[in-house]
Amino acid sequence: MSELLKNIDARTRLAGTNKLEILLFTLGLDSRTGRRESFGINVFKVREVMKTPPITAAPDMPSGVEGMVSLRGQLVPVVDLSKYCGVTQEARREIMIVTEYNGHTQGFLVEGVDTILRLDWSQMRVPPDMLTNRMGGLVTAVTEIEPDKLIMMLDVEKVLSETSGYDEESVYRDITPLNRDFTVFYADDSSVARRQIERTLASLGVRGVAAVNGRAAWDELERMANHAETTGRKVWELVHLVLTDVEMPEMDGYILTKKIKSDTRFDGVPVLMHSSLSSMSNQTLGKSVGVDAYVPKFEPHRLADAIRSMLAPDSVHLAA
Repeated sequence: MSELLKNIDARTRLAGTNKLEILLFTLGLDSRTGRRESFGINVFKVREVMKTPPITAAPDMPSGVEGMVSLRGQLVPVVDLSKYCGVTQEARREIMIVTEYNGHTQGFLVEGVDTILRLDWSQMRVPPDMLTNRMGGLVTAVTEIEPDKLIMMLDVEKVLSETSGYDEESVYRDITPLNRDFTVFYADDSSVARRQIERTLASLGVRGVAAVNGRAAWDELERMANHAETTGRKVWELVHLVLTDVEMPEMDGYILTKKIKSDTRFDGVPVLMHSSLSSMSNQTLGKSVGVDAYVPKFEPHRLADAIRSMLAPDSVHLAA
């Protein structure tokens, strides 16, 4: 399994080309469909794949969390994805995918891993409502790699949000409103991320306009630009900041940023990249396509501070 991931660092070159590589895995036979479904996770987020080590259970663990394991002295929470997704209670859980988001490490128990598949984000589609409803909103994108074989990208951010056990209400406290009339346009394929962004904007007193991926965002931004031209206005009068995720079906955040920064109609509109891919290499790649600033996901106060510094830099001291 280590051979699958030995060149993971070299894969950073894919960023900015609208391409990605995903690690395919299975969770067991789905009693609802009678099939063994295939799922994927972005290789950027995978630290290692290993045989499941002994798991220490603890009282009052959030639903879906099996317990903790010790990895080289680090305590790592472990989520049983089969159980969490309601796929089956009988799946073998011999493999653990160790992932890293925003510097936080966690393990996902799966039935098995398959291979690494290279795709273009344009091949990834927003899932149909029927699939979204069946999977409880856990699937953010799907692609067909052969007739009748779908690969589903799980919303890992939703999994982590719902299994973390933290007090969600507390993370939005003490965000000082801007008390200014600003509009932020944001794109993210995760329903959890969009909800957290909207709550952060609401705490700031800032209007938010959402898109579910980069392609939808660009289509809407082009409509805004055309409207601005026909009314004799500038785009920056309509939208004051674009906030974008990196990983999104159809068009990723790097390509979206490139399009914005290469179109003079959007002069004066800053782009803030908001991603769980928060390594220095990804931040550097973001800057290379014109991103004005980079902020890691799921830290509302840091997001609020970044938005404040870009929209009203004279009020940054108010966040202290």
